[in-house]
Amino acid sequence: MNLLMYVAVMGYGTVGSGVVEVITKNHESIVKRSTQKEMEVKYILDLRDFPGDPHEDKMIKDFNIILNDDDVKVVVETMGGLHPAYEFVSSCLKAGKSVVTSNKELVAAKGCELLQYAAENNVNFLFEASVGGGIPIIRPISQCLAANEIDEIAGILNGTTNFILTMMIEKNMSFEDALKLAQDNGYAEKDPTADVEGHDACRKICILASLAFGKHVYPDSVYTEGITKITLDDVAYIGSLGGVIKLLGRAKRMDDGKIFAIVSPAIVMNGSQLASVTDVFNAILVRGDATGDVVFYGKGAGKLPTASAVVADVIDCARNMDRKKPLGWDEAEDNYVVDYKSAVNPLYIRAEVTDKASALQDVVNAIGDVKVLTFDGCKENELAFVTGAVAEKELTEKLNSISSISIKSLIRVTDY
Repeated sequence: MNLLMYVAVMGYGTVGSGVVEVITKNHESIVKRSTQKEMEVKYILDLRDFPGDPHEDKMIKDFNIILNDDDVKVVVETMGGLHPAYEFVSSCLKAGKSVVTSNKELVAAKGCELLQYAAENNVNFLFEASVGGGIPIIRPISQCLAANEIDEIAGILNGTTNFILTMMIEKNMSFEDALKLAQDNGYAEKDPTADVEGHDACRKICILASLAFGKHVYPDSVYTEGITKITLDDVAYIGSLGGVIKLLGRAKRMDDGKIFAIVSPAIVMNGSQLASVTDVFNAILVRGDATGDVVFYGKGAGKLPTASAVVADVIDCARNMDRKKPLGWDEAEDNYVVDYKSAVNPLYIRAEVTDKASALQDVVNAIGDVKVLTFDGCKENELAFVTGAVAEKELTEKLNSISSISIKSLIRVTDY
């Protein structure tokens, strides 16, 4: 039995270089835990040059060198993006190589297919680092909570947006100023669209929902709304309610077997486990029928936290060289994800009005009693309130029929 395991790393950016660093630095303990006599990074694939890098002798530019080397048993994909990552990963799995990835876009779009390729070739496709960086969540859902029927998952899944909202809440900074601070601190990209518009969080909740509920949830089936329209007025009104705004990814099992899934700003009340999660930290709440609420908390990104999760999967592959781990899900039927407006929950509404008293009476006549919100210095031409729990589609149709109000903000109130 050959107990020397060769690993190839595809992509030598922040995470990829972190993976090589962790394997090199913690080599002795990793080998011991992996049940191998030896583990070695044989190739590092990247189109860029890294002159003077201590691992320069392992650098290659041709993917086929990895694909055609039978000694390489585990391939780490940290390139990001869908292409050529999908082509490279699928080729490796079909060639009988296990693959570990941190690529949430790949898993969210192609996870079901790639897991099937892994099963057909008796290898593993693992992706702990694709959600939550260094926070363990994939393995706990698939193994530690396996005795539960998971009813619901809700998470603060993006550190950039949580930092921005924290600055708005705690420092009274505008969205624009908080975003600039996040960029200056290295928390946000020059183009922050994927973060602030919710796309990053959407990919992550799709992966978690697929794993928890057993059928693939595609990002284009999940309503996604970012935080770019949140104002300091919203922060103040919701603060007067005793809550804070968080960008949440949510997925919930429905009675008919379908699921509700959404990414959007949401109100969580002070004192809840998610309300206290600030700065760049992430938190994922899993609601099981046996455990109740379980929360996983930590830094959701960063070179070494993410690399740690990747290397843990490499160790798992080493322990399971000759068998496929029971990890996967099926394709979903059409309309598996229900219309997000069918959800029943209270809504926070901020509207522009001409006459506040008259507009409030129109609102009450249309939808019933509401809780009016106010704060010192609030605008005279604004009306803010929280509705009772009702289907969002029904409620918004009634509100949109009221000519005396112009809705500027709608945020869902949660019970987390």
